[in-house]
Amino acid sequence: MAEGNGEVSEEPMRIEQDVERTEDYQKLLEYGLDEKVAAKLDEIYKTGKLAHVDLDERALDALKEFPVDGALNVLGQFLDSNLEHVSNKSAYLCGVMKTYRQKSRAGSSVGTATPAPAPVKGPDEEKIKQILDRTGYTLDVTTGIFRYGGPPPGWEGSPPGSGCEVFCGKIPKDMYEDELIPLFEVCGTIWDLRLMMDPMTGTNRGYAFVTFTTRDAAQLAVQKLDNHEIKPGKTLKINISVPNLRLFVGNIPKSKGKEEILEEFGKLTAGLMEVIIYSSPDDKKKNRGFCFLEYESHKAASLAKRRLGTGRIKVWGCDIIVDWADPQEEPDEQTMSKVKVLYVRNLTQEITEEKLKEVFELYGKVERVKKIKDYAFIHFEDRDNAVKAMEELDSKEMGGSHIEVSLAKPPSDKKKKEEILRARERRMMQMMQVRGG
Repeated sequence: MAEGNGEVSEEPMRIEQDVERTEDYQKLLEYGLDEKVAAKLDEIYKTGKLAHVDLDERALDALKEFPVDGALNVLGQFLDSNLEHVSNKSAYLCGVMKTYRQKSRAGSSVGTATPAPAPVKGPDEEKIKQILDRTGYTLDVTTGIFRYGGPPPGWEGSPPGSGCEVFCGKIPKDMYEDELIPLFEVCGTIWDLRLMMDPMTGTNRGYAFVTFTTRDAAQLAVQKLDNHEIKPGKTLKINISVPNLRLFVGNIPKSKGKEEILEEFGKLTAGLMEVIIYSSPDDKKKNRGFCFLEYESHKAASLAKRRLGTGRIKVWGCDIIVDWADPQEEPDEQTMSKVKVLYVRNLTQEITEEKLKEVFELYGKVERVKKIKDYAFIHFEDRDNAVKAMEELDSKEMGGSHIEVSLAKPPSDKKKKEEILRARERRMMQMMQVRGG
């Protein structure tokens, strides 16, 4: 340390004389790092695993604020880490510091010191190298995720769309991408695979996301690998992953229409694309006290949820309730190709089941009609007739309202959707009562 008269104490001088430092060592001292921390970091520079230019201000500031012993421990862990596939070493170091803090808090909460982390067997590096050499892909490692992915070499066009990603759950904790990549490759070309990691333990979190270049490959992965026994007694859970773009917003004035809601929430959040309300066809000016906001991306929806869900924003003077809408999982094409039932919504009170049967039977034999409030299900005997009726009658006026006609989803999906909607309405009413709404 520098003395009050500007001279340097003897101990640091001995360190300087005994150990040859890089030219960046002085920069670390000038930045404000403790001498011991700067010396440890300088040792890492000499190994070639890290260069001074790799560290941004965020990482240096964090090291400067860290307790000296903790900083030395963190740098030791960093030095022992396999950084071969780490592209952003500054972010990786910040992740190691974050994990160290969490372990320290956990240790102090039970009154014990945090033990050094036990070494965890990672992926087979030779297998990883063979996969990367064969595919031309890259592997990017951070403290919370292993990302293997492309786009594939020579790829032209836009990234894969909805329905191309699968969620893989129940992965054994000691399994890594060297075993998962070959497993999913047999189903089709992988766009990317993201294995979620637990920095506290060095093992995976038990789940991953795999994006394929086509929807057919994703569907095949579900068919082949769902309930696949990956290890004795360990089976995987695979399903199509649907990015959630939609928020549920409750406790809005029932007098507000779709355009008013779109304008108001468009001022408060970015990326709002659509507003979905459920109103009575007999009184289109009123909603049911809630709506759904659909955004251009999951990121935009996440930011909107964070902003609207703080409790500090009132909309038209109301304390709104914000939550994720449940993702709309679409049945596969094979299932929908057999559907002979039409779903008709936006019906007024004067439209009876008899009237519906009369209109729809112009296109083929109707087995039965079931109307529930402002929507109905039309069961056709023949699928082709159902499709023809849908194409002809969708958006047509009936009873003073433009009806919407589509193929009905399988009964299990419909039942689940109605249960979710009822549960949301019940929860919304409970929350409104708590807030005095």
